[in-house]
Amino acid sequence: MGAEGELRRTLFPLHHPLRDSDARNWPLPPAILGLQPAALVDHVARVDWSLLDRIPGDRGGSQQVAAEDLNHILSEVKAHILPFPNEIPPIIAIAGGSVANTIRGMAAGFGVSSGIIGACGDDEQGRLFINNMSFSGVDLSRLRMKNGSTGQCACLVDADGNRTMRPCLSSAVKLQADELKREDLRGAKWLILRYAFINLEQIKAAIRIAKQEGVSVSMDLASFEMVRDYRSHLIDLLESGSIDLCFANEDEAKELISRERKVDPEAALCFLAKHCKWAVVTLGPRGCIAKHGNEVVRVPAIGDTHAVDATGAGDLFASGFLYGLVKGLCLEDCCKVGSCSGGAVVRALGGEVRPENWQWMYKQMQTGGLLLPELKN
Repeated sequence: MGAEGELRRTLFPLHHPLRDSDARNWPLPPAILGLQPAALVDHVARVDWSLLDRIPGDRGGSQQVAAEDLNHILSEVKAHILPFPNEIPPIIAIAGGSVANTIRGMAAGFGVSSGIIGACGDDEQGRLFINNMSFSGVDLSRLRMKNGSTGQCACLVDADGNRTMRPCLSSAVKLQADELKREDLRGAKWLILRYAFINLEQIKAAIRIAKQEGVSVSMDLASFEMVRDYRSHLIDLLESGSIDLCFANEDEAKELISRERKVDPEAALCFLAKHCKWAVVTLGPRGCIAKHGNEVVRVPAIGDTHAVDATGAGDLFASGFLYGLVKGLCLEDCCKVGSCSGGAVVRALGGEVRPENWQWMYKQMQTGGLLLPELKN
């Protein structure tokens, strides 16, 4: 059968609950499912300004690059490492992607049953993705393995903790829209999406199925470049009324309403809330604002630490916010939990929260009188 066949059997047991007509003895499906059509491995490093100045594209954003450009960036990284105390190794490779970060956070930090829908390659990067997500307790039964390569991304962090992303997905295997089945989403409570024009067919297919199955939909706006370059398609999605919850950072929010008379986070929040039940705009060290119905809240950031790396801050904010929604918390407390989890991930390099920083988060939640997760030992 070979290594690929063995791994596929691991991801898709012969008696999988999605295939068996009698699934009474199988565990319940994950409460939270994330759609990430192409698995991704992040290569995260702190680098000096000179490297960032030579990389095409806007600093601080996320822009697709070709395979040869990615390889060139990664080869240059070692010569531009920015030393940081107690940071070993200086470059880390970890399962990445916005949706994967959020799903991993919900499973590992909040004990909420979570799974991912997508595809990975039968290569070293694919195995790394699988091992990392599995170790964190993520359900991988909806992850397809395909012949080919797994996506990669250079995550370059400057001295101020700001990250510049250069993903390469041009040759990566991915889940196609016609491969999505109703069984993939059956029984879930939430579907998590990241807006991306290259995945628009998959996003629309997943939303259609989610609505058929009574699953709520959460969407992150991805990056200001994505909003700027494909705004009309994004507006169509929002105006369809199928997005229940939308997350945007300040740059994305301003880009979304850049053609309006008034451009600020509050105006963007109102714009999003016209189309979504819940709307959230994160403001970095200034916290966040959120709206649900007629209720509007503003919550400050949690903690006073300087961000080591902003990678995953918005993704982990979403983990905490969604945990609050699943547990029935009020809007303000959802934001507070999100601020705690977002604050936890920026305390170290990469989009995965380290154990000691989960403990920091639980302490912040306890101090704030927030509902602590019920975690298995």
